[in-house]
Amino acid sequence: MKNETLDRYAAYLAEEGNAAYLYDRLAEAEENADLAEVYRRLAATERRHAALWEAKITEAGGKVPQFRLSLQTRVSAWMAKKYGAQSVAPALARTERKAASAYDGVGAAEDAGLPSEERSHARVFSLLAGVSKGMAGGEVARFEGRHRAGGNALRAGTLGANDGLLSVYSLVMGVAGAGVGQRQILVTGAAGLLAGALSMALGEWISVQSSRELYERQIDIERQELAENPEEEMQELALIYRAKGLDEERAKETAKRIIEGGSESALDTLVREELAIDQKELGGSAWIAALTSFGLFAVGALFPTVPYLFFQGAAGIAASSVVSAAGLFAIGALATLMTGKNPLTQGLRQVLIGLAAAACTFGVGHLIGASIAG
Repeated sequence: MKNETLDRYAAYLAEEGNAAYLYDRLAEAEENADLAEVYRRLAATERRHAALWEAKITEAGGKVPQFRLSLQTRVSAWMAKKYGAQSVAPALARTERKAASAYDGVGAAEDAGLPSEERSHARVFSLLAGVSKGMAGGEVARFEGRHRAGGNALRAGTLGANDGLLSVYSLVMGVAGAGVGQRQILVTGAAGLLAGALSMALGEWISVQSSRELYERQIDIERQELAENPEEEMQELALIYRAKGLDEERAKETAKRIIEGGSESALDTLVREELAIDQKELGGSAWIAALTSFGLFAVGALFPTVPYLFFQGAAGIAASSVVSAAGLFAIGALATLMTGKNPLTQGLRQVLIGLAAAACTFGVGHLIGASIAG
């Protein structure tokens, strides 16, 4: 048991030592003085963590092992020197989140506040992943998280209509290729519409609701950290503002004003700056996204199916294809409201993809129909 504890402490010590070394190298490679200072402060925190585990090893009667630089740290340091600190920031954010999880439930680590500090580092690196040379102080107000373009309802609706049209069009062409009659094609299209719309709606509801619950959990953690250690949250917020380009004095003043301005106001700022979460949205309404997805999947599925109410045989295939192609073009063009791409190009791309998929299923259906008939 003692050996297991010492081995665990030694592993923690190695991780913290490698982190401190790497952050020092990031500071050396960083041209922006403010960001370099952020890295130096992170390194100092990791050295303090390492000192804690050295003390724990000594208290347990063990010998502090000699520090060894890991291969991963060497590679990361080389990449930071060669391509800049931003090149390794996403990986470091993941590493810090993993370290925070590893410390959860470890009494010595929790008593010293290590899980909270590691999560803080993860959030800082998540921010730095999108910042290379810092930002002018005047731009800070315009840099408030990753705004979600379009919203869940528009996204779910566009995807739902596209999936409904493309999947049911391919399904209808598959059974048409097998040579079945008009009634069977209509039944197949209706069944595909209902099954697909229900599946799409349920999947969208689960996705949006899960995102909302995750955001709420993150906000609860931030609220608890703010209540238990406002000074630490103020320092963390100051680091973030420094990473955005404010000088040290202005960053500290801004962070102090926000934290002292009231718990709810401070919490709102923290979750926006650290977590890129807007509490007013929280991922949107799961029910609206589900109903929108259901309705537009059904609308999309009607395009290839309705022509068979009036046509059959080759005429039905042609009519369904023309109507479906028009629908695919419209959906592709509509999607540019979110992507900003050229509507004509995106619309034509959707048409080509849809026709290619339908041709494949038509060919497979024809082969199966011929095989059964033979």
